[in-house]
Amino acid sequence: MNRTSLVILLAGSLAATVGCASKNYVKQQTTPLINKTNELDDLTAKNSREIKDVDARAQAGIQSVNAKTAEVDQKAQAANQNATSAQQTADNANTRVGVLTNTVANLDNYHPVAETSVKFGFNKDNLTPKAKQALDQLAASISNTKGYIITLEGGTDSVGPADYNYTLSQRRADAVTQYLASKYNVPAHKIYVIGLGKDKPLESNKTSAGRADNRRVDVRLMTNAAGESQPAPASTNGSNPSSM
Repeated sequence: MNRTSLVILLAGSLAATVGCASKNYVKQQTTPLINKTNELDDLTAKNSREIKDVDARAQAGIQSVNAKTAEVDQKAQAANQNATSAQQTADNANTRVGVLTNTVANLDNYHPVAETSVKFGFNKDNLTPKAKQALDQLAASISNTKGYIITLEGGTDSVGPADYNYTLSQRRADAVTQYLASKYNVPAHKIYVIGLGKDKPLESNKTSAGRADNRRVDVRLMTNAAGESQPAPASTNGSNPSSM
């Protein structure tokens, strides 16, 4: 090997040695930086997960509060509606009972002579044999009563719409009217009918026995305090006044 070749070989070896040393140095310097960067990435990912978890819990809490608030609002609205409905029912009952006062002149001068209550089957308006017997007993006092009127208050249980129950209570009172008129010749102008529907229950509608008691027509034979033989004031057109 000549001198020139040796020099080239030595130079190449020296360059390779220097290159390897440089790479090792760079690696030693950059490795901690890379590790630190990886740690920061892991920490950032962890923080992101924790933030998302906190946000999810917060959103769930907000939704729960909103749901409970909506539930409270619904209950308050339902309570208000129930109170309004109860007041309206009471007002309807008072209005319908007031029809009798407005129709019969000097109603305060009348007092009951006899009274009875006839019962009806569920959603029925026909008189049962027991109901007819009760009306027969009351009608026995008619011929001995001067200046009389007969008031009928029809009622129902709480099952069904209010409008339907008003009509049903009216039909029940009409059945009593027809019976008294056909069998005892009671003039139509002496019978005053009020259909109260379910607005004036006698008993609680929460039990079957209570509902059965509310399916009735209350019948009262009344006379004026003076006991005169003059008939009670007739309705405007001579027909049976009634209220749905």
